[in-house]
Amino acid sequence: MPRSLRLGSVIPPGLVVDHIEVGAGLTITARPIAASARCPRCESVSSRVYSRYTRTLSDLPVAGRRVVITISVRRFRCVGPECRTKIFAERLEPNLAAAYARRTGRLEILVHHLGLALGGRPAESFARRLMVQASRDTMLRTVRRRAQRPTEPLNVIGIDDWAFRRGHRYGTLICDLERRRVIALLPDRESGTVEAWLSAHPEIAILARDRGGCYGEAAARALPMATQVADRWHLMENASAAFLNAVRKSMTAIRTAVGATMIDPDRLTCAERLQYEGYRRRTATAEAILLLSRQGMSIRQIVRTTGHSRKLVRNVLCGLTGDVFRSRQSSLEAYLPRLDAEWMAGCRNGAELWRRLRADGFAGSLRVVGEWATRRRRHEQAPEGASGKVPSARLLARMMTTGRDGLSKAEAVTVATIEAAVPALDEARSLLSGFQTMIRERRPPDLDTWIDTAARGLFASFANGLSRDRAAVAAALVEPWSNGQTEGQITRLKLVKRQMYGRAKLDLLEARLIGTG
Repeated sequence: MPRSLRLGSVIPPGLVVDHIEVGAGLTITARPIAASARCPRCESVSSRVYSRYTRTLSDLPVAGRRVVITISVRRFRCVGPECRTKIFAERLEPNLAAAYARRTGRLEILVHHLGLALGGRPAESFARRLMVQASRDTMLRTVRRRAQRPTEPLNVIGIDDWAFRRGHRYGTLICDLERRRVIALLPDRESGTVEAWLSAHPEIAILARDRGGCYGEAAARALPMATQVADRWHLMENASAAFLNAVRKSMTAIRTAVGATMIDPDRLTCAERLQYEGYRRRTATAEAILLLSRQGMSIRQIVRTTGHSRKLVRNVLCGLTGDVFRSRQSSLEAYLPRLDAEWMAGCRNGAELWRRLRADGFAGSLRVVGEWATRRRRHEQAPEGASGKVPSARLLARMMTTGRDGLSKAEAVTVATIEAAVPALDEARSLLSGFQTMIRERRPPDLDTWIDTAARGLFASFANGLSRDRAAVAAALVEPWSNGQTEGQITRLKLVKRQMYGRAKLDLLEARLIGTG
């Protein structure tokens, strides 16, 4: 063997090398340095060798070659007079190899971290390129075996749910917000499961959560002295959703205000005509549900009678199904200014407009641009005073919460018309703006006043929810903690689940998340 190769960099400490064979791999024959060994039962030291056997360990690769260490291990006679163990095998150094291990400690660490980072199959493929022999099952067994739960005392935690399978089965993730790491995964999001876990950690002082009632109720029972903090992002999102619901409830008044109570099907494009036909079917369904409700039927009875979902029945009874044309995110959004400019310059052909947009990087289809051109052409050809198309509730909500400088002339006229004709919606828009300002500027004294004012208008349902969760909402305006770190850990959990094709069990997910925290 070349003298330039330093054995200290290849041989783990605690061994004496007898022979090194270099071939396709590197085979090292060695024996332990110690002259005696300690009995694992009575702790007495013995030097009476009974026999020897060979133990083979895989080690880290060297210069692109696999390394195998063959160790001649001794069996000793126990010298303890009262010890029941007569013969025992000597143990290697803990940092060399654990009992019954087939890999050295440093190779075990490498396998563990490959499994943590990549999972089973990808880690096996990458290990093969590193000249490390370990199957995907070995990777996952190592991750499970070396998983360690955090033992530090908890003070501030965040809690949120995550989906095993969206819409069917959910779990709960608990995060240590001070150390920014996952500390537990629970198999469901039931109040009893969460309460049991929280009861086992009475030292928790602050709990950040979203506004779902399950976690709040469980924390109130298990940790009555802890401070619950509502997540500020969820408060802002809930307020925006409440304003969208207010717009949906006002759609009838909005159509009357903009003169679009009657819709002329001849002015609709093919896609809009399909949406209009769907609206007529939804209207018939809503009328049937409202008729049953006026007859005194409960929501459960209506669901059983009609076969519709509970969510649909609730939305109809709350007046949230008034959209005629439902807007979706369009690939044309970023190119609308260019289309308007080309249209005003005299280009009125849909195919030509599409070719010009393609030159600017537009990846959408010709049909999308053709639909836009048809809508624009029919709008210009409509007689003066003819009823127009009312935007969807979502689009109206966006227009009303956008500054006037960011609206087109037609959008600004629509918003001004709605403000004058539907003052209750204008008031709701002002309440939304005030609530968002209160959250951003952290003004706790304004909370009670806002709730009292909002409880008398279209924001009544949202205000009642805030009133029931007043303590947690008030804490969100004072405490620095939020659930943002928990949401980030859930995003990492989703990555791990996708990496393992969604087939990882709870203990393996927990081991990978906590092991990399």
